[in-house]
Amino acid sequence: MIKAEQRQLLHKYVVYDMAIQTLQRDYKVIENLKMSNVYLPILDKLLDDISQECYNSKRLLAKDKIRVVRWEKTDEYFSDLIVATAGEDLVLTYANMALKTQVEKLLLSHLNKQPGAHS
Repeated sequence: MIKAEQRQLLHKYVVYDMAIQTLQRDYKVIENLKMSNVYLPILDKLLDDISQECYNSKRLLAKDKIRVVRWEKTDEYFSDLIVATAGEDLVLTYANMALKTQVEKLLLSHLNKQPGAHS
C-alpha cells in the first residue's frame, strides 16, 4: 500500500513521463517542418525542464522503493499502470483523455513560465 503523498508523487511522475514521451514523438515531426528552427528551441527548453522534474520525482519514488513497471492499454479509454512497491504490486487505472488533458496543462504552464512567453 502506498501513502497519499506517494500516490500524488507517482501521479506527478506519470504526467511528467507522458509529457516527455509526447514531446519526443512530436520533436521528430517538428524537425521536418520548414520553420523547425523556430519551434525546436522551445521544445528543447520544455524537454529540459520537464526531464529534470521527472527525474526528481522518479528519484524520490525510488527512495520509497516505488517504481513504474509498465503501462497496459485496456481499451481506447483506459490504461492500467503497473507499479512495484516494497510490499506489493499495484494496478492503477487511468482515463486516457484525463491524462492527455493533464499533460497539455503541464506543458502549457511550463511554456507560460518561460521568459518571453506570451499568454
